Amino acid sequence: MNSAASSPRRLIVGITGATGVIYGIRALQVLRELGIESHLVVSRAGEMTRDYETDLSREQLHALADVVHPISDVGAAIASGSFKTMGMLIAPCSVRTLAEIATGVTTTLLTRAADVVLKERRRLVLMVREAPLHAGHLRNMLTVTEMGGIIHPPVPAFYTHPQSVADIVDQSLGRALDCLGIEMPDMPRWDGQHRRGPDTSGT
Repeated sequence: MNSAASSPRRLIVGITGATGVIYGIRALQVLRELGIESHLVVSRAGEMTRDYETDLSREQLHALADVVHPISDVGAAIASGSFKTMGMLIAPCSVRTLAEIATGVTTTLLTRAADVVLKERRRLVLMVREAPLHAGHLRNMLTVTEMGGIIHPPVPAFYTHPQSVADIVDQSLGRALDCLGIEMPDMPRWDGQHRRGPDTSGT
């Protein structure tokens, strides 16, 4: 049975200090539009990145979520496997967060919640934002994948002919949400109907 389908319409969203806080913000907006209960946890570095990259205040970011959990509250509901969810999206995911999840040595509620999602065999999607990658990063990605997590860097698709940064963000986020069994409304998808034939003008 698909564990995501049998769980309440409730998703944990983690925001860490990697660049790309807009992915987490947009995820919260989409979940609200879809009527999916969101549980937000933001790392301290994530709050710093929000301040660098957006005009949103801490209070405005938190207002986008149904429930906000302090990063140090390791006794929160999302720290327990008995609290059912569809899984967890970390957007963006820093390589430090990736490393904590890979080792199981969790130091905050954010990484504890991710560890719980893995042990309960629920879906964990990490929008890892880092480049270039060294061997340690790649090993950690492999380890998380072997544990059941999904590594989903926010890679843009240009076949959609994006007209803005917002278009790129939405398409990348939509693909990540696909991994959680959540369909983002109006996300452009490849349908094979707009392929151009081979260019034979030079033959």
